[in-house]
Amino acid sequence: MKGAQTWQLSSMGDMQILPGSRHRPPLKRPMWIIFLVSLVSLFLVCAYIYPPHGNAACYVFSSRGCKALTNWLPPAPARELTDEEIASRVVFRDILNTPVQSKNSKIAFMFLTPSSLPFEKLWDMFFHGHEGKFSVYVHASKEKPVHASRYFLNREIRSDEVVWGKISMIDAERRLLAHALKDPDNQHFVLLSESCVPLHNFDYVYNYLMHANMSFVDCFVDPGPHGNGRYSVQMLPEVEKKDFRKGAQWFSMRRQHAMMVLSDSLYYSRFRDYCKRGLDGKNCIADEHYLPTFFHMIDPSGIANWSVTHVDWSERKWHPKSYRAQDVTDELLKNITSIESTVHVTSNEKSEELIEPCLWNGIRRPCYLFARKFYPETLDKLMVLLKF
Repeated sequence: MKGAQTWQLSSMGDMQILPGSRHRPPLKRPMWIIFLVSLVSLFLVCAYIYPPHGNAACYVFSSRGCKALTNWLPPAPARELTDEEIASRVVFRDILNTPVQSKNSKIAFMFLTPSSLPFEKLWDMFFHGHEGKFSVYVHASKEKPVHASRYFLNREIRSDEVVWGKISMIDAERRLLAHALKDPDNQHFVLLSESCVPLHNFDYVYNYLMHANMSFVDCFVDPGPHGNGRYSVQMLPEVEKKDFRKGAQWFSMRRQHAMMVLSDSLYYSRFRDYCKRGLDGKNCIADEHYLPTFFHMIDPSGIANWSVTHVDWSERKWHPKSYRAQDVTDELLKNITSIESTVHVTSNEKSEELIEPCLWNGIRRPCYLFARKFYPETLDKLMVLLKF
């Protein structure tokens, strides 16, 4: 046999010679796969560098829209902090890590009022019998108050003019904090107005605040004109629009957070200079944005994102609902004290209701310890109904 084998086929008279070895042609490269991979890679790189700005464009990448794409892609590189930011954050970190020690922990009740407090008698009944567990501070911006309770005598601090919507409101809050922080036993700081009333007895309020692992600072995202629409690019680089927040000014905060507010000059200056009425054709209200934005940026996990002071915005007007004597009933007070969810309404066309449970140390509990806005004429009915 010389290089090939032969087979005799019974049904054919001819012979067929088959080669002993088979030579395959060289494989063709799968160019279409390489092209497809390159195209997809280029597509993703472009999506990362030039992210879609409209919701419709997001569905090119995923049926779940922008959120799915944002979660999948790597995070954008963090901005390098300025020298002032680094210095500020070092101070804030040390304040948060400093243990607070007091053998006689007290709550500082800080009243921001134009003159006399119409509910001093009610607060007197609230404070009575709990001496040594609280301190009182009064910032009266217009007239010297006339007091009806011994707990308020000689408790005025040096005050200055306060104008709604201006930085002077923040200045008054910081002034109250400065005086209250002088007492090392003050461990929690509550900001109240002249129209605020307590909803529970002192022991309930004391335990609620003293055993909380957070501060109660109202904070949410409002994409509408009265929220993010008030942001000014002049706040850059320290305050970016993505961090801009809104919330009610009536806070209750731990001592470490009070010290942080008092020690802040960097972020405060941005709101002082660029969050004001009439700037760039906008009406930025500093007391609605400074603290929510500040804590969202510096210690977002340390705040509850709601205020323990109830305000009724259900009428959707420029000012919250005010209570007259005929409005004050046992049912009203029970309704307020049983609320376990906080509601924020955005100012955009959708007027979305953002509803979140009130979580106290991870446990769902009633949200509110105080309420406003009550007219002075409600005093007598409140003293009968509350009975501290």
